[in-house]
Amino acid sequence: MKRAIYPGTFDPITLGHIDVAHRATRMFDEVIIAVAAASSKTPLFDLAERTALAEQAVLDYPRIRVLSFGGLLVDFVHEQQACAIVRGLRAVSDFEFEIQMAAVNRRLAPDIETVFLSPTEDLGFVSSSIVRELARLHGTVATFVPEHVALALKARFKRA
Repeated sequence: MKRAIYPGTFDPITLGHIDVAHRATRMFDEVIIAVAAASSKTPLFDLAERTALAEQAVLDYPRIRVLSFGGLLVDFVHEQQACAIVRGLRAVSDFEFEIQMAAVNRRLAPDIETVFLSPTEDLGFVSSSIVRELARLHGTVATFVPEHVALALKARFKRA
């Protein structure tokens, strides 16, 4: 079985993330959305919440699983017996960081490939940061995230 890991903080998971994971199943038998503990970030949702939101988002995709992890990504990839890391590239601005991370991961684990996928044209501008800011300002996020994520964001930013 060819298994790939799609890592990220997924704070929150967006339709763009789901699109990339789903399209990765065309190349791999199974894709694991790996929700990172995010030690260097202060996420809006904690690890358990982000994992649960992602799990619910992919219920209709039997070849996509969701797991959380901490520590080195390459260690997690090996633990899951995966052969590749999937990363989404929205714009040229993503490329420099992602290519550096791919090089580091290749140095740490030469047996693991990194595969880059671009989002579909209608989702290429969507990011978790934009979604969080829009929700914080009480804007509509329904076209960027699954309904349950939109509801979770609305509850998080409920007006006092």
